Amino acid sequence: MAAEKEKIEINYVHKNAIHCETVRKEQRHQKLQREYKINPFRKLDILTEKPNTYFDTDNIEGKEEVIELYRRAREVPTVKYDAPITEAQSYGWYSEPLVKVDRSDIRLHHPRHKSELTKYMASTWKLKEQTLNQAAVQNPQ
Repeated sequence: MAAEKEKIEINYVHKNAIHCETVRKEQRHQKLQREYKINPFRKLDILTEKPNTYFDTDNIEGKEEVIELYRRAREVPTVKYDAPITEAQSYGWYSEPLVKVDRSDIRLHHPRHKSELTKYMASTWKLKEQTLNQAAVQNPQ
C-alpha cells in the first residue's frame, strides 16, 4: 500500500516534448483565414444602425458584392441553375403544363356545378360543424 501512495515524479522533459508535438500537429492542419465572406446559402438578417449615431453607408467597400451575394442566395433554384441539382429538385422542376388549358373546350374542362342537393348538404355540414364547435367551447374536457 505504501508503494501505491508514493508520488510519481513528473518528468517535465517528456511533458514538454508531448506538448511540442501536439502544437506541431495543430499547426500542420490549421489554416488561418484572412478573407471573410458571407455564406450565400444562409438567410441574412440585416440590422439597421442605431438611430443616434452617424454612419455613412454609401462609402462601404465591397457593398455591391455583398448585395449581389444576397440577391443570388434569395433566388429560386430554377433561376439559379439550368437543371435540377438533386433528385428531390427534379420533382416539380418543369412545372409548366405540357398542354395549354383551354377552358372553353367542354371536352377537357369539367368545372364543378352546384345543384340544390349539394348546396343543401354543404349548409347541413356547416351547421353540424358549428354546433360541434360551440359544444366543445361550452364543455371543454
